[in-house]
Amino acid sequence: MSPGAPSDPLALSVDGLTHCYGARKALDKVTFAVKPGSFTALLGLNGAGKSTLFSLVTRLYAIQAGRIRIFGDDVERQPGAALRRLGVVFQPRTLDLDLSVAQNLAYHAALHGIGAREARLRAHEVLGQIALSDRANDKVRDLSGGQMRRVEIARALLHRPRLLILDEPTVGLDIKARAAILQHVRMLVGGEGVAVVWATHLVDEVAGDDGLIVLHRGRILAHGPVSDIVTRAGAQDVGAAFTRLTQDAGAPSEAA
Repeated sequence: MSPGAPSDPLALSVDGLTHCYGARKALDKVTFAVKPGSFTALLGLNGAGKSTLFSLVTRLYAIQAGRIRIFGDDVERQPGAALRRLGVVFQPRTLDLDLSVAQNLAYHAALHGIGAREARLRAHEVLGQIALSDRANDKVRDLSGGQMRRVEIARALLHRPRLLILDEPTVGLDIKARAAILQHVRMLVGGEGVAVVWATHLVDEVAGDDGLIVLHRGRILAHGPVSDIVTRAGAQDVGAAFTRLTQDAGAPSEAA
């Protein structure tokens, strides 16, 4: 932990984050916090800025303005310490299709400095959690879309992070696969104490007891428990609250 960090730091703290692509402002003074062991849905339409935000959290992009901390460690100033506690599932598939499941996991483990023996033990553990132990030696290209996503989640957990961020992880999956992946990630929160940020444009992936961040055109329109946001919006449910918030912000909602 960095000097002066609180004894019980937030899993993720984003403060005044602004990012521009030329003249276009993709994020505008974005500020929010995620508590340890919590599930937070980041809800926004395509183009809201979700992927840009994740690219900054993971240091794929340099921070132009603002600050990001992961469990008290500054992503810019202590990147090694911060990113060791972070697991990521990006929206595009990033597994090597021509390698086996086990080989993909072994490569990820090596990147994190995990020895071969320990990597095998951890791979067996995480594959058991996603019920794919029997597919360890199969090439990734032989898996279904839902199975590939589960392997990506297992890979993200291999180095035992305390924060897991997922960018539209159910895109392109059928209803059954979507539900299975969402259920598994929620179990990680309850069973393993992992903090999760789940980015989506689908309101049916948001539960009533989740934390919620509404991101629209690069700005945070609401942040807090789902029930509080629904109440403050004078709405009956998350979908209606999202519609009201984004329409009040000057654009029609297109969330599914």
